[in-house]
Amino acid sequence: MTAENVAECDTVLCVGDTTFFDYGSIEAKKEGYGPIGKGGNGLILHSALAIEPENGQSVGLLWQKLWNREPKAKPPLDETPTQKKQRQAAARKEARNRPFEQKESYKWVEALTLVERLVSQQTRVIHVFDREGDVTEVFDKTRQLQHTGVLVRAAHNRSLDSNSERLWSKLEAQPIIFEQEIELPPTQKRTQRQTKLAIRFCAINLRTPYRFDNRDPLPVYAVYATEVNCPEGETPVEWMLLTTEVVADIEMASMILRWYSYRWRVEEYHKIFKSGCQVEKYRLAAEGMKTLIGFLSVIAVELLQLTYLHRTQPLASAIEILNPLELKKL
Repeated sequence: MTAENVAECDTVLCVGDTTFFDYGSIEAKKEGYGPIGKGGNGLILHSALAIEPENGQSVGLLWQKLWNREPKAKPPLDETPTQKKQRQAAARKEARNRPFEQKESYKWVEALTLVERLVSQQTRVIHVFDREGDVTEVFDKTRQLQHTGVLVRAAHNRSLDSNSERLWSKLEAQPIIFEQEIELPPTQKRTQRQTKLAIRFCAINLRTPYRFDNRDPLPVYAVYATEVNCPEGETPVEWMLLTTEVVADIEMASMILRWYSYRWRVEEYHKIFKSGCQVEKYRLAAEGMKTLIGFLSVIAVELLQLTYLHRTQPLASAIEILNPLELKKL
């Protein structure tokens, strides 16, 4: 249904993020759950949420993946410190050598590929990821797709194609092109506030690692935003954004910043899951829980839609969100 709705749009944003559901207090039904975080036990959910690019209104879900990690084998009781280091080193080596398709980070590329097939070719889909999605495979896959782009917050000070120059030093050497005021959404580490950002941008080429068959550089645009006059006691905002979209002027750079600010919609979606839908309060066996999460995922996305319709279109008709039967019953 979401794919049909976005088929009417020239461009749609697809914001992705991962959350963890902790069911560590379930003692009798642990099969099908797995380790998460520091000693937790539960499920992992990755959501790809369609967002309208003009005002950030949620449209619906385009893709979702739910899984559990396999429990790790317990170490031998008589393991020495040296043996522990050797075991952990062997585990890290094994993890590095696993095919990319078997790693959890494959979820980012999986979302690109499956959403490309789902959405009309007349609609350009721009995937928006936080730093966890700064994976070279994401940029490499994007250049193989026809109507897909990405906007990712950089996590790595990557080597650029010319003279081993680094990403941050390249952008810091650029002049400030303009300043822009934006509203920062609240996070666990900061309160919501209005702020001013100084913006630099330019085209760059990312060096492709040796593990790729195609060693051609990855051409992208970088938009670098740093906070001006950060309030005392707050951590200054610094966004290094990489995108496959052409950023040739102030208007487009400003749009990229606005699009990235909509990434918090998926975090709010997961928050609704945990608070409004109270997904971690249920006590089901894993298979039943996975089915229930499917239902709750739809409820959570409709609650998110209502939240933003109330903020952006408070006088809109109820038929915008409810079908005629739902409206009649209500």
